[in-house]
Amino acid sequence: MPERSGCPINLATEALGDRWSMVLLRDIMFGDQRTFRELLTNSLEGIATNILGSRLKKLVSEGFLTAEADPDHKQRTIYSLTEKSIALLPAMIALGAWGRRFLPVTPEYAIRNQVLEKGGRKMQEAFMDELRERHLGIPNSRTGPPVSEQLQAAFEALMADR
Repeated sequence: MPERSGCPINLATEALGDRWSMVLLRDIMFGDQRTFRELLTNSLEGIATNILGSRLKKLVSEGFLTAEADPDHKQRTIYSLTEKSIALLPAMIALGAWGRRFLPVTPEYAIRNQVLEKGGRKMQEAFMDELRERHLGIPNSRTGPPVSEQLQAAFEALMADR
């Protein structure tokens, strides 16, 4: 095996370089889809079951997700983001901003990214705190309307205008 350069872009691409890993993290992060079934049935891109299973295993083994048995359903696993994946939020927002600038995006799928980009670092940090509370159990001491509710409201307002 060739020696790896240690370049941070190369290493990040190796960790997240396949299409499905980023899409799954997006769906867990922004859609709060936490089980195999939710990720499969709500996939906008139509992921196949075998690919979903292998990518979830990879994301767990790489430390981007944790997998815990659902206490209410023996055969269901609940996936949670780790600090490693929550810290990707600014990069995902930047990637989405690039996509909005250069690619033919659909407004309803771009609105959450647009709101987070316009909200700046303060809003992004607040959303990461919400994710930490939801996925890591770290209490969120921020006050005001949750960012997740603001994102949903922006989506609903866009859809109402159609």
